[in-house]
Amino acid sequence: MAQVKHELVVLGGGPAGYVAAIRAAQLGMDVACIDENERFGGTCLRVGCIPSKALLESSHLYEEATHRFTEHGIKVAGVELDLDGLMARKDKIVDTLTGGIDLLFKKRGVKPYRGRGRFLDARTLKVDGDESTTIEADRVLICTGSRPARLGGVEEDNDRIGNSTTALSFPDVPGRLVVIGGGYIGMELGSVWNRLGSEVIVLEAFDRILPGIDLEVGTLAHRAFKKQGIEIRTETFVESAQRDGEKCVVKVKNADPIVCDRVLLATGRTPVTDELGLESINLGTDKRGFLAVNDDFETSVEGVYACGDCIGGAMLAHKAMEEGIVCIERMAGMKSHINYDVIPAIVYTHPEIATVGASEEQLRESGTEYKKGICPYGANGRARTLGEVEGRVKILADATTDRVLGVHIIGARAGDMIAEAAAAMEFGASSEDIARTCHAHPTLAETVHEAALDVEKRAIHTV
Repeated sequence: MAQVKHELVVLGGGPAGYVAAIRAAQLGMDVACIDENERFGGTCLRVGCIPSKALLESSHLYEEATHRFTEHGIKVAGVELDLDGLMARKDKIVDTLTGGIDLLFKKRGVKPYRGRGRFLDARTLKVDGDESTTIEADRVLICTGSRPARLGGVEEDNDRIGNSTTALSFPDVPGRLVVIGGGYIGMELGSVWNRLGSEVIVLEAFDRILPGIDLEVGTLAHRAFKKQGIEIRTETFVESAQRDGEKCVVKVKNADPIVCDRVLLATGRTPVTDELGLESINLGTDKRGFLAVNDDFETSVEGVYACGDCIGGAMLAHKAMEEGIVCIERMAGMKSHINYDVIPAIVYTHPEIATVGASEEQLRESGTEYKKGICPYGANGRARTLGEVEGRVKILADATTDRVLGVHIIGARAGDMIAEAAAAMEFGASSEDIARTCHAHPTLAETVHEAALDVEKRAIHTV
């Protein structure tokens, strides 16, 4: 068994882990990164954010070609879906980006270890891979991420009944697909297969889809998805899902069973903190499996740190990346910080949904007095030329100081436009600051400008 030593060992090669490892190497640390998968990148890059967005883009183009090109005076005949080609494009993107991490590690001097890593003690880890290796480390950073949550009664076989990973590689378009869970993942993957021809039924236990999103924006999204042909059943409790030959049967409370071709379970994610040997270092988790850390991301065991999905909070890749960087920089004595109030979130459906900061419901609940400005996409020239008039921008600002407290966008390219709002909020901008900033014409970003003007009822292009 090989024995080696590193100054820092990062356990997990996902967004938090590989970013932390690269930043540590930039700061001169001797760093290694362990991941049990053949390719680094974690869930996000291998079986999450990137492949799902590739499918969303391809399915959107297919839907455009079959239903909307004629609006632009483009007549297309004989459009056919090549599902194998669509999947091949997705896989190529994943291969390229995961290979890019290997290159970055090589250029930065990060030592990769492929295998299952677990603690022997607080300063020693064992990697079980093609070759067993014992690694001694001055510090260890746990970045083991999360996995799809399971649901009692749902008998997953990773074929007819599976999770988000399964739904990225269906071999054919399901005639009827039942999605259990109306959150980000369920609505995104439900949208993919709906566009490709599936009859999609979303079952959500809450009284609304996308819980946590600003209610007004969530309501608009619900209407848009129904218009696209997605059936949404809220306040619906799933009792079981079982395979029956080549079909599946989903039983719900107080309703008839649903027979379908495939089932996608999308009820959230749980931390991956089991089988890490945490008991050997007397490091416990809470009842849900999350690790507790202090402001420097250090656990109760000196020299052992954690960040990303395994410590809870918003399970977002960019949040995990930011935590990885801040953790490493604090190890190096830098006064780095992360502002959890300004972490944007995006749902990559069509229309896209993007949000940063507080929702109206949160502001009301906290007793914060606020004012708001709205700009509908239909008032924007660029939206008209794109044929994307569905959507709006909403800016919430403090009633007294005018400081921007939240921005919520539903509409084309919302995910790109939210960056301006996040930057403005990070620097404590007021709605007046955004309103006084000249925005290029014609652009979708002008909707943000117009919404900022509307906070003080000075909007030019809306009434």
